Amino acid sequence: MDRRSFLRTSALGGSAAAASTLAAPAYAQGNRTLTMVTTWGRGLAGVHDAAQHVADSITSMTDGALTVDVKAAGELVGAFEVFDAVTSGQADMYHGADYYFVGQHPAYAFFTTVPFGMTAQETLNWYYFGGGMEAHDQLGEIFGLKSFLAGNTGAQAGGWFRKEITSPEDFNGLKFRMPGLGGEVLGKLGASVQNIPGAEVYQALSSGALDGTEWIGPWADEKAGFQEITKIYYPAGFHEPGAALSLATNREVFDSLTPSQQAIIKTAALESHQWSLAQFLSNNGAALQRLQSAGVQINEFPDPVWDAFGRASKEVLDGYMDDDIFSEIRTSTNESMRASSSWIQRSEGLYREQRDRVLG
Repeated sequence: MDRRSFLRTSALGGSAAAASTLAAPAYAQGNRTLTMVTTWGRGLAGVHDAAQHVADSITSMTDGALTVDVKAAGELVGAFEVFDAVTSGQADMYHGADYYFVGQHPAYAFFTTVPFGMTAQETLNWYYFGGGMEAHDQLGEIFGLKSFLAGNTGAQAGGWFRKEITSPEDFNGLKFRMPGLGGEVLGKLGASVQNIPGAEVYQALSSGALDGTEWIGPWADEKAGFQEITKIYYPAGFHEPGAALSLATNREVFDSLTPSQQAIIKTAALESHQWSLAQFLSNNGAALQRLQSAGVQINEFPDPVWDAFGRASKEVLDGYMDDDIFSEIRTSTNESMRASSSWIQRSEGLYREQRDRVLG
């Protein structure tokens, strides 16, 4: 049976048995260097920062017993090759966006984001109190990985376009960069979707290989220089309402570490998630103002376009429901999202509305 067939017939609970076959940990003695590969080009604002931050935290918190050596995309393996590099043992860990690996299993999308999915806070609620961490771990067991969330961009922008989007038909034939299941949604609307590593997007947009692209948000997009190519920008998008980043360690490597070192990796990942989210959100507002001052046109998708996004998103997500793992995780995230959203909207949502009204 090939791996795809195995995954389609395996429920989450069944993967737990694999853990019993692992050898007992051989606790590390002395100092070790762990090689981290990433999906990020060196210097990419925010995302490479998150990888370096978690690496530095692990090194510091272990007093150098573990030194994490960061290899940016292309320095050891390509951006989209990091998953296989870690599962094969070529590298010890990766930092990246797990939705790049939906080809290994579509459920990996949930550990970054899915269209019309969870915000950053809702993701954390699910991950720590709705079974998300356990699901991440059980999915990782299939591939020999031990994974944790380790970064978040917050809500991502709808992207940069060479022409305004006034109707769903404007996506027909549009050459657009968007990874994950969001890209599949645009494909449903007729777009020619391309998944290009972040470090290569500027050149593709500049050369005309792309008609448009999403990347992250105002701060990272400004750093990437997309405003030099086009002035049409949509700050709100459907595809990544709270995009999480992941730190995944080869499971045999992880099991060879001491319990305290394992705990440090887990703790460093959580701290890096919050640090990363704060970095993005603290920089986006000022960056958006600078973009506007530089002549960037700030647009919103009209309601018929949002409606088309919604219909296509449901079609894409429903298309994976014959996979037991995907179905179980989707049900889990939806239940957690509904519970979180109900309270957040009635408390923080109302407060923000009244604060903005009162303070003007």
